[in-house]
Amino acid sequence: MTTPRILIVLATYNEIENLPALSEAILRTVPGSELLVVDDNSPDGSGRWCDELAAREPRLHCLHRSGKLGLGSATLAAIRFALANHYEVVATLDADWSHDPVHLPALLAATAHADVAIGSRYIAGGTIEGWPLHRRWLSRSINSLSRAILRLPIYDSSGGFRAYRVEKLKSIDLTAIRASGYAYLEEILWHLAQADATFAEVPIIFRERRAGKSKINLGEAASKVATLVRLASRSARRRR
Repeated sequence: MTTPRILIVLATYNEIENLPALSEAILRTVPGSELLVVDDNSPDGSGRWCDELAAREPRLHCLHRSGKLGLGSATLAAIRFALANHYEVVATLDADWSHDPVHLPALLAATAHADVAIGSRYIAGGTIEGWPLHRRWLSRSINSLSRAILRLPIYDSSGGFRAYRVEKLKSIDLTAIRASGYAYLEEILWHLAQADATFAEVPIIFRERRAGKSKINLGEAASKVATLVRLASRSARRRR
């Protein structure tokens, strides 16, 4: 069986404290893969570091953007890169070590029988380390809401540790995805579900970031709720 062309994606904004070691770990853990760093003009030099390493590491690619445009738009830019360059699987993980590359082989293996594989904190074997109670409650609430109103067959729809079959991504209209921040995580799954995608969840250990500052705030949480309401309305119209 031929090994698929795999692109692993890191979206970065001020992640120089995490990026070098994480990139090395990814390339070592999945030796047949390539890595794309999508950098939003990080003031800390994350993009410059990427260019310097890419000059001597052919498996590393850098995509530079003009400013901080959001995780969702960064990931969509990476997906378009994967489509244009004929990769077969594209995987995403956070650039802060909250997603350990050690889980990548199991996640990628799951795409052999599913269109989308999700690294899940909320199935048997999955867990969260280092989060306070209020963050656990908020995350659980968002995921329960997604299952209830979007009817997604997924326990962890708000996590960004994922692998997608590119062939299935071709079946959805990427321009229809409106969320540019973290709310895109639920929105792209909704579009894929409408396209009859199959899903698998793989248990992971999620840890609080090693260094740097979290990009999640109350505005992102509000955007998630607004996106869920918008998509639920669209679902209801389709069922009429």
